[in-house]
Amino acid sequence: MQFIYVLPGWESSAHDNRVLRDALSRKNPLKIPQGNYYLCDAGYMNCDGFLTSFRGQRYHLSVWKNGAHPLSAQEYFNMKHSQARNVIARCFGLLKMRWGILRNTTWYRRKTVCRIILACALVHNFIRTYMSTDPMEYLVEDYMQEDNGDNIEVMETSTAWSSFRFELATEMYTTWLHSRAN
Repeated sequence: MQFIYVLPGWESSAHDNRVLRDALSRKNPLKIPQGNYYLCDAGYMNCDGFLTSFRGQRYHLSVWKNGAHPLSAQEYFNMKHSQARNVIARCFGLLKMRWGILRNTTWYRRKTVCRIILACALVHNFIRTYMSTDPMEYLVEDYMQEDNGDNIEVMETSTAWSSFRFELATEMYTTWLHSRAN
């Protein structure tokens, strides 16, 4: 429930991949250590460091709330992907709930708005890290991966990454099926 990289300044109409490419190419870029990944929505491509859901499969949590069960590894993966992305959405909701200035349009200069967004994210992280109880929600323990210098720097689809996602989905589904049998 903390922010590890903030890149304010892009208009909301900018395509997700364009913003991500910018984040990877900056002087102080978004760092994705090899072997790690970020969960992404369908607006991104499934590639090294960025794990998207399977297209054409059930995804949203509302599908599963009435007791429906996944029928394939891809559906199970999508269900778990959706649950994890829900945490990300909660983090943004908490940030906006905490800082009213982020809820409405502002007429400050763009540079000032970017600084406000960064300051809000930093203080949010400070609260989440150093207060024994978050005034907005109980503290969720989290850790940040140290930078080992071996980071993903470009976005490229690959057969290996697609295979990784498929194998991960299959392993997750098999584990789930076994847990239901016991």
